[in-house]
Amino acid sequence: MNIPSGYLYTKEHEWVKLEGDIASVGITDFAQGELGDVVFVQLPSIGSKAVQGDSFGTIEAVKAVAELYSPLSGEVVEVNSELSATPEIINREPYSSGWIVKIRPTNFEAERLNLLSPEAYKDLTSA
Repeated sequence: MNIPSGYLYTKEHEWVKLEGDIASVGITDFAQGELGDVVFVQLPSIGSKAVQGDSFGTIEAVKAVAELYSPLSGEVVEVNSELSATPEIINREPYSSGWIVKIRPTNFEAERLNLLSPEAYKDLTSA
């Protein structure tokens, strides 16, 4: 299972990577593996507000439909529109071109304390 360093994780299996003042968000390799073939992703609107721990969309796969939970609070500044036509990108490249939304965090330093390091996420998924 791929758990890259340089990312933070939620217990709900989302990842977040901060680059400058923008955080990219997606689901983990573990999550996409558990879901199976992704067939649809409901994306939030650009400009909508994300709240840490709240749902911002859904992901539908062959095996299940799951909520997507925001790892950070802030404004959604970009959505991955390629997922509308090719949602299976998430299965192939969950940490790169399979990103789901980009958020401009409003309270990153405080909220990062609620996220997991790669090592802690590995412990969570191997338990």
